[in-house]
Amino acid sequence: MSRAAGADADSISPTTFAPLRNRTFRSIWLATQVSSLGWLMQTVAISWLMATISTSDLMVALVQTSSHLPAFILSVFAGAIADNFNRRRVMFAGRCIMAIASAMLTASVALGFADPWMILGFSFLIASGGALNDPAWQASVGDMVDRRDVPAAITLLSVGFNTVRTVGPALGGIVVASFGLMTALAVTTLSYLVPLGTIWRCKWKIRSSPLPRESMRMAIYDGLRFTAMSSEIKAAIARGTLFGLASIAILALLPLIVRDQLGGGPLAYGTLMAGFGTGAVFGGLSNSLFRRMLSQERLMTLACVACAACSLSLALTSSLAVAAIALALGGAGWVTAWSGLGVSVQLASPRWVVGRTISIYYALVDGGIAAGSWVWGTVAQNHSLTWALEGSAGALLLVAAAGVLFPLREHRESEPDPLEEFDVPAIALDPKPRSGPIVVKVEYLVPDENVQAFLDLMRERRHVQSRVGARHWMLQRSLQKPMQWTETFRTPTWTDYLRLNHRLTTADKELDERILQLHAGELPPQMTLWIERPTSSARKPDQSAPYFSRH
Repeated sequence: MSRAAGADADSISPTTFAPLRNRTFRSIWLATQVSSLGWLMQTVAISWLMATISTSDLMVALVQTSSHLPAFILSVFAGAIADNFNRRRVMFAGRCIMAIASAMLTASVALGFADPWMILGFSFLIASGGALNDPAWQASVGDMVDRRDVPAAITLLSVGFNTVRTVGPALGGIVVASFGLMTALAVTTLSYLVPLGTIWRCKWKIRSSPLPRESMRMAIYDGLRFTAMSSEIKAAIARGTLFGLASIAILALLPLIVRDQLGGGPLAYGTLMAGFGTGAVFGGLSNSLFRRMLSQERLMTLACVACAACSLSLALTSSLAVAAIALALGGAGWVTAWSGLGVSVQLASPRWVVGRTISIYYALVDGGIAAGSWVWGTVAQNHSLTWALEGSAGALLLVAAAGVLFPLREHRESEPDPLEEFDVPAIALDPKPRSGPIVVKVEYLVPDENVQAFLDLMRERRHVQSRVGARHWMLQRSLQKPMQWTETFRTPTWTDYLRLNHRLTTADKELDERILQLHAGELPPQMTLWIERPTSSARKPDQSAPYFSRH
């Protein structure tokens, strides 16, 4: 909830708002805006409460850390849960945690238990609920709307949040200044109940797999492996983590800027946050124009420069008006930077793993934001606020230069969904779901003139097979019959073998056809399935469960 999900290169036009014609998406999207409004009010209230009861600059900055650290710790698990369980129920559970934690925070403040560490603890719990909800909500977008509307739907997530950002902080400042902290916290708790009721009422079609649910360990492993094999996702994660670490100083230190540098109160803080949100909305709505003119890498560079200029301006000014203008520029850079990153991850991920890739992206990006909040808070406390903001500006310029190492590619069409159609080969044994390991061997006959082309295609095949679950992939050539090549890979269990084949896409099948054209045999390549059996003498046959039964 603390960060825009991103916008695609599509223009802000009627097609961009097409997902709102979907009743389920529209209802949850609107409820999410209400909740986001409450969350922004709560952020203002907690940040200002911490600034008034604690003299430590680090404790004030740690409010941002407590809001982002749960995503770093929990998102990978939350993504695996989102891909293996009913996403609607996962969203409901996450929202319940947020509402309960917010109610406990409100009650604690009402009873006078406004201890800094207790405030950070409840902020951590609220963010933990968001960390559970967010991957399931992001992954559910593709379940609710058509594929062609996914980029537009993600754009709406960004524009919606940043529209609320323009009024949420200012409204929070007004409520805190006029009615007190208790009112702001109570209103926030009520706002968290809105998406709870909406999710309870709305139902949508969720693709179900005919295969058993993956174990948590295997689900996380598959998500990490897929992410590690996707250059697009890795580049987005690297740049996002660095950008979050460098740029969060703007928001983490803003309460200190208002209190110490501008001499303002909660209303001034809310006004500056509204300026940041206004710039973010402008950046989101202008994305289409910018993307038609500039590459994604150039946009990321400009976003870093804009945020660096914002940070440097805040370090040097004592004027509320100048600070508001600088924050508007920073807000535009903020949403522009996140725009391509979020959609790049979404579109590079097929539906079976999208919850995990999004969660891994969130985990590392939020980890960078949490670390940045601590780093810049420590610099401000041990040196000066000006040093921290100037250091942030310099770091942002380095992030812009990091494009040489981690370039962002242009957006492409979304990753095709798996075919989920697979005819199980005829076998003489009846393996159980957990029987294994399974060894797959495919024999090809390739003449010398086709060897180089064959090797090029097999490199692609290794990538395809490995990212959907193949392990220990290898290609061997016979010394006695040089035309004979054998592809070998393993899966831990029989179910994993079936799951691998259900994840293959049309493009993957087309690669098989291209390889087949290089095969010189009269019959198609011969595939055989094997199961490894233990031969250790220390293991008695009657002490182990059978691996399979005969027909």
